[in-house]
Amino acid sequence: LYLIFSGARCAIQMTQSPSSLSASVGDRVTITCRTSQGISNWIAWYQQKPGKAPKHLIYGASNLQTGVPSRFSESGSGTDYTLTVSSLQPEDSTTYYCQQYDIFPPTVLQA
Repeated sequence: LYLIFSGARCAIQMTQSPSSLSASVGDRVTITCRTSQGISNWIAWYQQKPGKAPKHLIYGASNLQTGVPSRFSESGSGTDYTLTVSSLQPEDSTTYYCQQYDIFPPTVLQA
């Protein structure tokens, strides 16, 4: 059993921006997560489509999971991390989450 805890109850707080966005196919899109303390690149990004389980996209320092398109990338250090979609595709329009796993309990945030 793996539990994901709400940021409000965790040692590390997380904020994200923007909370929502509008973009067109082909646009470059970025989502930023900021943590309340440095997490040494211990961050993961997930994509969740309606009615589906979350899909693990990226972990650590820009490590793409197998099968994830190269248009997805991650950058950042310390407390600021960014998920970038270099050329937005129709199937990319969904919900994204960032998660820190530097300090237990892990913190997850919808973006």
